Amino acid sequence: MSSRPRKARTATTRRPSARRRTRRPSKRRQRPEDRLIEFLVTAALALGLVVAVVNWLLTHWWILFIVGVLAVLAGGGRLYRKKQKAEWEAVRTQGLRYGVSQLDALHHARFEGAVRDLMRRDGCRDAVRVGGGGDLGADVKATDPYGRRWVIQCKHRRDGLAGSAVGTPDLQVLNGTARQIHGADVAVIVTNGRVTAPAVAFAKQQRLHVVDRHTLAAWASGSRPLWELLRAVPPPRRPTAQS
Repeated sequence: MSSRPRKARTATTRRPSARRRTRRPSKRRQRPEDRLIEFLVTAALALGLVVAVVNWLLTHWWILFIVGVLAVLAGGGRLYRKKQKAEWEAVRTQGLRYGVSQLDALHHARFEGAVRDLMRRDGCRDAVRVGGGGDLGADVKATDPYGRRWVIQCKHRRDGLAGSAVGTPDLQVLNGTARQIHGADVAVIVTNGRVTAPAVAFAKQQRLHVVDRHTLAAWASGSRPLWELLRAVPPPRRPTAQS
């Protein structure tokens, strides 16, 4: 008995069914009514909190009284310290004196600060040190009681007279910036050292003022303001009690 070979069943390959794209549920847009409800709830909670705080403060009114007293005391203390500091500053500047040897020992930045303080002593309340990188030839600026704007360039020499002399190039820098850039009525160069003769001649020609070691010593150690020690200072811009 012969057996017929069974036909091999051909496996039918089924294509994988394409996955259906499931739509993500879109976020539900908030309706105006919902926003209004949220706003009202938030406002009610805030109002309730305010009412609770006010009621607590009314019950504990003595805490408000103590806080108010402490605030007044703190403010009064700050005003008193500020006034006392201003009074001590006025006393210090009125009695400010420097010996030229003291100025020699200063760092150049401290020297600029000393020149600023001397201007304040003379009544220039707005005197400020502006020296530093990019100062454009101005180390100290001030307005005197007569309304004149002063622009001062400082040249400190650690060795005093033995140091390098201030020359014409230094005056040229001041001449090029003091009036045009800084609006100076009086342009001054101050040094504790020497000034060359050509520099002095250039200063007279360009209406610049030179404060050399001799003039600086008289200004720093005395009570006369700088404008009384210099010649040909511009006239006052405005009348004052000192004029």
